[in-house]
Amino acid sequence: MTNPQIDAIAQTLLTARRTQTPADATPFMGQLKSVAEALAVQDIVLAALALQQAPISRHWKSGGPSRTAEILNTALLDSGIWKNPAQAGHHHFNLRLIEIEIGFKTKHAVTPAQALNMTQEQGHALIEAFTVTIEIVDSRWQQGNDTEALLKLADMQSHGALVVGQWQPYGEQEARRDWSKQRCTVKIGDQAPLEFIGTHSMQDPRWVIPSWVQHATAKGQTLPAGSIVTTGSWSGVPAAQAGDLVVAQFDGIGSVSIQL
Repeated sequence: MTNPQIDAIAQTLLTARRTQTPADATPFMGQLKSVAEALAVQDIVLAALALQQAPISRHWKSGGPSRTAEILNTALLDSGIWKNPAQAGHHHFNLRLIEIEIGFKTKHAVTPAQALNMTQEQGHALIEAFTVTIEIVDSRWQQGNDTEALLKLADMQSHGALVVGQWQPYGEQEARRDWSKQRCTVKIGDQAPLEFIGTHSMQDPRWVIPSWVQHATAKGQTLPAGSIVTTGSWSGVPAAQAGDLVVAQFDGIGSVSIQL
């Protein structure tokens, strides 16, 4: 990458994390020209924050607005993966937007060659277990969720933390699950519960798996068994506040919670 703004944006994001003070995105508007450049920023930030993390992350987020749009993938920090039920404690967030998602865990390793032409069926066969997750969407930009798309992608897709529920075995019955009828709810503090049925942007959360695996192995590394990916929000991004208890439930799968 020859764009000098890549390092400048990465250092700005790292400073915002270190000082717990969101940065103004205005000077960088329009400076990133492609998804590849935004991902290059991600790589710099991840390398600086995760000195002890494995060369290829075990935790990822993946998603997109539709099956015809580009699927975006982000490696996550191990330190931001929390067990259910979670307590945010004094963890700093600039935003507390909520995404309720389904997460999948892989049953075996995948080499770059195996990933290259992975079909949907092969992606489904890769699943060992699945669970309910809550992602806390945060931002290191002053503009928050209104920041331009590539700058949000550079900021690890606005990832804050991920709460992972109890893993459920993925067998033949689950392979036949009709995700278009899947009901889920989220309760945020004193707000009325929100209900969603079949609202995943790709109709089936498993749709992202081949794209995710191809992205994760694109630099020649093998994705290890037991890797985990979240697959996009069913609920949009409703807002929570400090002090709220957030509870997400997917019928027939399970529930997960975080006390903010």
